[in-house]
Amino acid sequence: MALRLIYKQDLPSFLESLKAYGELVGPVRKNGGFVFARIDAIEEMASDHPITITPPKKYFFPQTETLFRFKTGEEVSIEPTLEAPRRIIFGIHPCDIHATWLLDQAFSDHVPDTYYLQKRERAIIIGMDCLQPCDEYSFCRSMGTFTVESGFDLLLTDINDAYAVQTGSIEGEGLLLRWGKDKEAVYERRNRLRAVQREKEEKFPSRLDFDVENLPRFLEDSYDTLLWDVLGEKCLACGSCTLACPTCYCFNVFDEMHLNLREGERKRQWDSCQLEDFAKVATGENFRDRRADRQRHRFFRKGKYLKERYGKFACVGCGRCARACLVKINPIEVYNQLKGGER
Repeated sequence: MALRLIYKQDLPSFLESLKAYGELVGPVRKNGGFVFARIDAIEEMASDHPITITPPKKYFFPQTETLFRFKTGEEVSIEPTLEAPRRIIFGIHPCDIHATWLLDQAFSDHVPDTYYLQKRERAIIIGMDCLQPCDEYSFCRSMGTFTVESGFDLLLTDINDAYAVQTGSIEGEGLLLRWGKDKEAVYERRNRLRAVQREKEEKFPSRLDFDVENLPRFLEDSYDTLLWDVLGEKCLACGSCTLACPTCYCFNVFDEMHLNLREGERKRQWDSCQLEDFAKVATGENFRDRRADRQRHRFFRKGKYLKERYGKFACVGCGRCARACLVKINPIEVYNQLKGGER
């Protein structure tokens, strides 16, 4: 990967130039936190921010999305409503870049999801390396996601008066080329980047009491542990944890009819395995009617099932689920308790 420089005083000019490519999205302050939103004025953007309240996946996989419009009656028709605008998403942290990689695998596996993939293909990801943990809920180092080597078009790292810019794609290089004000990173700047990366490693603690590669085994050994019943007693089954998660991709599909009952739209909407009706089938049976079973399923999916399927954990250590949880179920504590119950 090539290494370039953007001086901090030039960053607004670079961000403004990105609007020529498409819609510019970035982190902005909202309700005491940060969210990804469309950027109309560059001064709205927060270039140095902790983790956002919700993940950037909403731009590839919207909370509610119309799949197609239809008409019934004598003239039956189906009109797809695929919308994939060109978009630049600025300021994504390494953990969310890892999460986006997993979503890419899930939506391209077996039957590719055109709605997701076209939005993803028309998006540019510009990452912002975070140089210290977002807060006490973050455990990205333990999950191996506090650094990233691929999955981005550009990655910016703060090296005092400038940003070191790693290019990860031809499209990313093209953005710099069209802007034309970036500089080559000379030897001293490369050394400074390496020093910043070493300092970063010292600032991120390992919050798990074990090597995360052992997590699938701990989960398998704990299938019948009482820990799941304890979590089930605490859980409110509200679904906040999964709705805040950057790697959850379950959805429900439903038809919304117009008042004339001859036209309508088929939509999909985010769903949650923590909701009581999620595993209920037409005959009334529910495969996971107990909250304890649903909690177990969530942790097995993040720490075992998708790891076995795609080779990477579906938990990236961002801590959003713990922040969103009203009863403070914290995966750090859960994982360490699984280690404590090792046979």
